[in-house]
Amino acid sequence: MDKYVSALMSKMTLDEKIGQLNLPTSSDFTTGQASNSDIAKKIAEGKVGGLFNIKSVAKIREVQKIAVEKSRLKIPLIFGMDVIHGYETVFPIPLGLSCSWDMQEVGHSARIAATEAGADGICWAFSPMVDIARDPRWGRIAEGSGEDPYLGSQIARAMVRGYQQDLSDNTDIMACVKHFALYGAAEAGRDYNTTDMSYSRMFNEYLPPYRAAVDAGVGSVMASFNDVNGIPATANKFLQTDVLRTRWGFKGFDVTDYTGINEMVAHGLGDLQTVSALALRAGIDMDMVGEGFLTTLKISLQQGKVTKAEIDTACRRVLEAKYKLGLFANPYKYCDERRAATEIFTADNRTAARKIAADCFVLLKNQGNVLPLKRAGTIALIGPLADNKVNMTGTWSVAADPSKSVSLWQGLKDVAGDGVKIMYSQGSNLDADSLFEQRAEMFGKILHQDPRPAADMISEALNVAAGADVIVVALGESAEMTGESSSRSNIEIPQVQQDLLKALLKTGKPVVLVLFTGRPLAIKWENDEVPAILNVWFGGTEAGHAIADVLFGDTNPSGKLTTTWPQNVGQVPLYYNHMNTGRPLPEGAWFQKFRSNYLDVSNDPVYPFGYGLSYTHFTYSDLTLSDSALKGNQQLTVTVTVTNDGSKDGREVVQLYTRQLVGSITRPVKELKGFQKIALKAGESRQVTFNITPQDLKFYNNELKYDWEPGDFVIMVGGNSRDVLPAKINWAR
Repeated sequence: MDKYVSALMSKMTLDEKIGQLNLPTSSDFTTGQASNSDIAKKIAEGKVGGLFNIKSVAKIREVQKIAVEKSRLKIPLIFGMDVIHGYETVFPIPLGLSCSWDMQEVGHSARIAATEAGADGICWAFSPMVDIARDPRWGRIAEGSGEDPYLGSQIARAMVRGYQQDLSDNTDIMACVKHFALYGAAEAGRDYNTTDMSYSRMFNEYLPPYRAAVDAGVGSVMASFNDVNGIPATANKFLQTDVLRTRWGFKGFDVTDYTGINEMVAHGLGDLQTVSALALRAGIDMDMVGEGFLTTLKISLQQGKVTKAEIDTACRRVLEAKYKLGLFANPYKYCDERRAATEIFTADNRTAARKIAADCFVLLKNQGNVLPLKRAGTIALIGPLADNKVNMTGTWSVAADPSKSVSLWQGLKDVAGDGVKIMYSQGSNLDADSLFEQRAEMFGKILHQDPRPAADMISEALNVAAGADVIVVALGESAEMTGESSSRSNIEIPQVQQDLLKALLKTGKPVVLVLFTGRPLAIKWENDEVPAILNVWFGGTEAGHAIADVLFGDTNPSGKLTTTWPQNVGQVPLYYNHMNTGRPLPEGAWFQKFRSNYLDVSNDPVYPFGYGLSYTHFTYSDLTLSDSALKGNQQLTVTVTVTNDGSKDGREVVQLYTRQLVGSITRPVKELKGFQKIALKAGESRQVTFNITPQDLKFYNNELKYDWEPGDFVIMVGGNSRDVLPAKINWAR
């Protein structure tokens, strides 16, 4: 590769090298007219390194042909897309997918996405997003894996391996881990906002998933929009070079997010020429959309603001990526029409999407065993999300055809059987005004805003409910209330939907809340009042079938939360692995004077990290440690007995946490260090074993030294971060 790329670069002009650093959006070429577009002319002139947001083999082949037949050096383009949680077959949003705690399924979803995207000409996915997020106001919490660095690292690794494997054939595509870095820690949960953070917290809590992706061999990295400690990430040399390349040894290429360079002008770092030079010198290799590199780097080189070596290095990294993808050997590697016709949105892929989605849903409450539903009688299906295909795939499902998704109503009808009658009423709009409907229309997702008064819609719903044995009400957020530029200061269910729910509860009939959401919501009242709550996120193409599978008990829910759910927005940020204060509130207590607490609400969440119920019940017992005193590099073996003492077969996520009681810096009250998802028959018991070594106890101190410290530790095992069995050990040097 080095020899090939060096030989090619020796033939390239300065303009051609800079051209490789330019990544415009395609504006979706019309087949047969591509050669007449402005972008096509730039491609022929060697001024484009890649394109994104172009879909289909026919279009991509036509554009690639321009690059390899009309440009002077015939350098192929790289084609990217936001393949976030599936391609045409869509899986649950990433936050939902993380709740499976099943790395095989996580990796399988990425493998299917890569196969479909590769079959349609795409060779580069802007995924996975691995930003740790602890503020549910932030809309893009939907796109990540939650609040925990250990679990986030496992998912990052599984996703990268699922997309890339070894890049040897056209079922592999290059992954792009994003957003580097700390995008999920934006102040006030407001998208694109400032992040300011100590280095020890950065390295211990936020950087591990990025590092895991790099260690897994991810081919590219995308810089984040936000400024980090006063310097925008796009020009942050500490992040993009010192950490990413020097500390971690990353060898791939580094791309900006959409107009990330241009936006540094608004940050206050200078004009376009100045910020473009800052980005290149920081370690950025490719400029998405903004054309700052294309239009200013040559001038900056002449003025001594950048060096030829910096331009050459960036160009080399982009060319190396194309070489690794096999595009120099075959520019049309991903342009196989036969694959496009047979490998996209297949029955097998949809079957996998259905199973994976069902394994991601989290049963939050099931008082009186309202669920699973009986296959007899009448069900009233009510709510603005009950018969709504366009919301099923959630945010960032850009390649999907929403009309092919399965709504909840359709799913129930397909799964229920002949013994069940299902009656439907919309019951309410998503919100009292059309803000979210208007936003959805911007993204091509037309939602129906019923013009009737809210009271009339509720009255109709009550008439439908009157003839039912059980009410299933589908409420929550629309897809476009989550994702990028979708921060919310109020994370409750919208009031018009709450009014509907309260009216339905007054009927006295059993009510099941099917909750659609892209973030943790503040649903304390709902948890107190509603008998059964099933959180289904946005489940993807097969969401309706998957939800019905769980509601009727064909699949026993096994999802566990990967975020902490607050009682109200005033508790935010709220996360399980926090530090203790010097005046901690005793566990289980509410208000105590001169303690770290609130006057009006307890410190407790509604649902803790790792929480999720089942249609059966699991008991933990006999926590056993191989030793209570260890030294040096010994291994601790932790064993616990898990018993399914319910009446149904089920799957349980067994979670192991540690706590270091004394350290050179304050340490979290709990840290996830291991988990296993196991299947147990009704009445079955099993011993589950974890092994811990000093490597698992390491952390970064304030000098950024990565090591473990001897002392006393608490080992905890349980079904969530709150309900655990503890045991204490001492580990000496």
